[in-house]
Amino acid sequence: MAKATETYGDWPLERLMTEVVGSGHKSADDMTREQAAEAFRRVLDDEPDPTTLGAFWLANRWKRNTPEELAAFVDVMSEGVETAAPDCDPVDCGANYDGKGRTAIFGVAAGLVAAAAGTPVVAHSGDRVPTQKQDAYKHVLDELGVRTELAPAESAAMTDEVGFGFYYRSDFAPAIEELHDRRDRMGVRTFVNTIETLANPAEASTHLGSFYHLPYAKRIIDTFETSETADVDRVVMFQGMEGYDDVRPGSTTVAVWNEGEELDDFEIETPEYGMDFEEADLGVDDVAVDSAAMTEGVLAGDREGDFADAVAVNAALRIYAGGDAEDIRDGLEQAREALDSGAAAARLEALRAF
Repeated sequence: MAKATETYGDWPLERLMTEVVGSGHKSADDMTREQAAEAFRRVLDDEPDPTTLGAFWLANRWKRNTPEELAAFVDVMSEGVETAAPDCDPVDCGANYDGKGRTAIFGVAAGLVAAAAGTPVVAHSGDRVPTQKQDAYKHVLDELGVRTELAPAESAAMTDEVGFGFYYRSDFAPAIEELHDRRDRMGVRTFVNTIETLANPAEASTHLGSFYHLPYAKRIIDTFETSETADVDRVVMFQGMEGYDDVRPGSTTVAVWNEGEELDDFEIETPEYGMDFEEADLGVDDVAVDSAAMTEGVLAGDREGDFADAVAVNAALRIYAGGDAEDIRDGLEQAREALDSGAAAARLEALRAF
């Protein structure tokens, strides 16, 4: 214990559990920024006993982390993240890494459409991330025959060449990758599921994400504001399907924050933008395989209807997030033009050829 105290500080996880976070979801206290940073450094170094680590993760899940705690975790994570910024300034899409299991993933198609319209986009994910270990960006791209296991510098070059780039967590954040087995044994999500989506390996100035409830979006935006390393000046979040960065059909909330301004939120009705159907209508049997086929079909103009409409609206949100459209309707017009002209299909071929 003395060695641990000398190396890290005065707050091993056992003490944090006993004195701060471990008394239950109603009576637990929040950690200071310094305590949270020390705790996560210990976690990344595999210093805590596995039982203590599991209890610590679960206690934080019960009490819910504050933006200050999350910002400390993000800042410590960033110490081990290898970034590579493309020359362009893309929209960073940080969808939940543990993926989707019922509905198609639209982000690859939507990102390519946005790129064809002039808004560069990057996405990042891991491979079968706990707890769901379902299909994510990587798996759709793999099915499309796109290289995904890229060094960050290659991802940056892909982004500049194609307008859409993919960053693979194993290559840009190996320390987070090494937590896989411990997270898998937890059986529930931990705060790592939140902070890995904020990694921003492309050093983008705009983050696009999703939420179930508006208070969560506010917590993420406050985390960005509090973090010393998460250097973004615009955040756009919306209510996504299965917690992913695919907007859900129906009435949904969009939250927008620009640096130096207050959070703005507004409601949109997706039927007004062409998504006049239910979430179940976007269901698929094999998420990765069917999403790849959907991407090819929609971009080629061979697939119309619900899936094509969902791609266009999700592309519009990316164009709007990137500041290249006055509003979502303007973004939708640009997205449909990119689809109709064949420019989006050409981006997919360029992505495969990279």
